[in-house]
Amino acid sequence: MKLKIMVGVCCLYSASTLAAIEWLTEQGTLKLYGDVEFNIDAASKKHQLTSLKTTAKKDFDAKDGDRWDINGRILIGLDGKRELANNAYAGFSVQPLADLSGKVNLDDASFFFGHKQDWQIKVGRFEAYDMFPLGQDTFIEYSGNTANDLYSDGFGYIYMMKEGRGRSSTGGALELAKQFGDFNFQINSMVKDGTTLFNDSTYHGYKLRKEKNVVYLRPVIAYNNGTISAAAAVEHNVVSNAYRYYDEVKDKWLDQSKRTGYGLTFSWNSEGDFNQSAQGLLINSSLAYLDAEQEKDFTAGLNGVWNNIGLGYIFAANDIKTFNPNYKDKSGISTKGKYKIHTINASYLIPNVMEMDNFNLYLGTYWSHLDRDKKQGGDSDNRYGARLRFKYLF
Repeated sequence: MKLKIMVGVCCLYSASTLAAIEWLTEQGTLKLYGDVEFNIDAASKKHQLTSLKTTAKKDFDAKDGDRWDINGRILIGLDGKRELANNAYAGFSVQPLADLSGKVNLDDASFFFGHKQDWQIKVGRFEAYDMFPLGQDTFIEYSGNTANDLYSDGFGYIYMMKEGRGRSSTGGALELAKQFGDFNFQINSMVKDGTTLFNDSTYHGYKLRKEKNVVYLRPVIAYNNGTISAAAAVEHNVVSNAYRYYDEVKDKWLDQSKRTGYGLTFSWNSEGDFNQSAQGLLINSSLAYLDAEQEKDFTAGLNGVWNNIGLGYIFAANDIKTFNPNYKDKSGISTKGKYKIHTINASYLIPNVMEMDNFNLYLGTYWSHLDRDKKQGGDSDNRYGARLRFKYLF
């Protein structure tokens, strides 16, 4: 049966959510919305210290030497949902992205169904529970593939429990969720090409070869009573020998796909409602630990937002046990050893530009400091930059 539009309703939500146009149909509700996010950046010098993506560009390269940059994307979203009187529901979401390079990418493309305040099953492309919320940060958050090219040789790795979270360019995910009052249990399973986690499929100077897809299992138990929220999670690849590398010294192929991550996060807001937290004080804290083959990583983060001012600090420690002695690029992190990264970021929100409650400006800045241990010469590097972000919701 064809959809019949019965009522057209236009409604603007608060600046922290998307503006939207909604239609009520015989098969449920359709919602159309958009999100414009453009940035003007200035960096202190060429290159970054970490491999974190700081823009939505599909061809992002952490080695990009541009001192000045204009980047961003426009998201157009379409959501559909049908609810019945017995609290059963089903729906979908699709969010294509158009970036300034002229390419079209994708945020979410998912289908879900369940029973309100009870259980839900979701399948497709989406992000699972956020185990490392970043508050009002304007540099580390980005749209696009969350689980791709997170790791780049030569750069520090800020592990944030994202490897099995979702949004991969080479696979999809299935999530089961069950609610028990203020508690929520989720288990997300993501199937993908595991080598896409590493930029250029290279890890510790070795070229990786895919043997089969990885399967990440990511169980999360979370608590939220409106004022505080807390969660604990694990993400683990359950497929052995999913990708390997050839060791010339040992003259054999070695498994590199053993990766297990652990995370804890805690948030508090003064308003008793996280949807209204922008009106008061919001504090987020997170811990993450990665136990990977030949590498151990630890990350701790603390950030807060108050009166449109955001301030955050992230500490990361990388312990690389092995590195290819024949690796040619000796700049950055190119040998085994221990590295520490300190990052401070700040931002200021200018809301309601020209008296439009869906048009905001963000002023952001960051400073990163990399410490090498004595085996690496004990040197340190600093990077800093600034960003002006235009945010328009429609």
